[in-house]
Amino acid sequence: MAALSRNIGLFHLTMYGVGLILGAGIYVLIGEAAGLAGNALWISFILGAIVATFAGLSYSELIGLFPRAAAEYIFVKEGFRSNFIGFIIGWLTIFTSIIVAATVALGFGGYMEQLTGIPLLISALTILGVLSLVNFIGIKESAWINTIFAIVTISGLGIIIFIGFGIPIESEINYFENPFGVSGIILAFVLVFFAFIGFEDIANVAEEVKRPTKTMPRGIMLSVLITTIIYILVSLASIRIVGWQQLAESSAPLAIVAQQRLGEQGHFVLSIIALFATASTILITLIAGARIFYGMARDGSLPFKLGFVYHKTKTPWLAIILIFVAAVGFSFIGDILIVANIVVFAVVVTFAMINLSVILLRYVRSDLVRPYKVPVNIGKFPILPLFGLGATIYMAIQFEIEIIVSGLGIIVSGVIFYFIYNKQKSK
Repeated sequence: MAALSRNIGLFHLTMYGVGLILGAGIYVLIGEAAGLAGNALWISFILGAIVATFAGLSYSELIGLFPRAAAEYIFVKEGFRSNFIGFIIGWLTIFTSIIVAATVALGFGGYMEQLTGIPLLISALTILGVLSLVNFIGIKESAWINTIFAIVTISGLGIIIFIGFGIPIESEINYFENPFGVSGIILAFVLVFFAFIGFEDIANVAEEVKRPTKTMPRGIMLSVLITTIIYILVSLASIRIVGWQQLAESSAPLAIVAQQRLGEQGHFVLSIIALFATASTILITLIAGARIFYGMARDGSLPFKLGFVYHKTKTPWLAIILIFVAAVGFSFIGDILIVANIVVFAVVVTFAMINLSVILLRYVRSDLVRPYKVPVNIGKFPILPLFGLGATIYMAIQFEIEIIVSGLGIIVSGVIFYFIYNKQKSK
């Protein structure tokens, strides 16, 4: 079976991570979050960054141990010494990649429909097809295109920050004012965590990164740091310009912010930039999803054909086709808020297992050399992953019952597939 090609350095990896994190979340969900947290929205982003940092440190240690595709599957499988538990986490990760790609494609289609009149679904299916082709052409080309997308996305958020802080305001703003108190800030934190997820998919291109044991931890933490600063500044700038009430009422919150200061031209420019932001998210989730299929197939947990690599492009072509087809199917879902919460629930469960895997591996594989080690330890025991585990458990119980049931439904479907597939494979 052919190997993947190592073409990604620290710069492209960091931009890959920034592109993963920035995107549809901040451009769409900031309005919904403002309705919960009010002017204290920035606090919700800080809480999201803290949980993301705990998970990022855990990923960094685990990537140093196992720099392979299908990262979450490998990490949990090794930590729990269980193919079954590893498979379920891999299954959750695959589903989140597919659902995110499909949902954000619909967001892309919505912006295109607003700008050009092209029906939403046609644009969504077209962008999935085009970016799947890019995914097939090669990781080096995909990384360059994503870097361009990420730079454009950052520039859009830079416009918001500039007009928010560059123009004086008439009255002072209480940045702690919020309509629902601490509970509103917490609910907004759970929601805006969708805007942080994605950096974990950096782990799934480990086999295509130069010097992965050094480059991967740096890329992850730089990505989280850069995006945290941007998010906090954007939330403060947006509140300064339009206030949390108007932000909460808009379906295109950042475009409304730009329009307030720059007129219709500002709304048009931010809508164009939002196309790049959503395209970036789609491309990277398609890349990551295909690599999860590839890694699990190579390990024997999925049909081995999904591990085939096309010799000319060095990309897992059957896995790319499968995730494209699956994303097209999920494009017929609708509400981005509901889907965002389902995705966050699945990611929260995954992060809990990743943090727990770091703790377990300190004991079950204490013999392994760790190129990177999570700081703050008591003997072998890592303290920060324990905090990360507690934070993710707390987040999980904040979701509405419908979201929890939907997430558990994905897990149950994975359990069913696992036993059916292994029964057939044993024959």
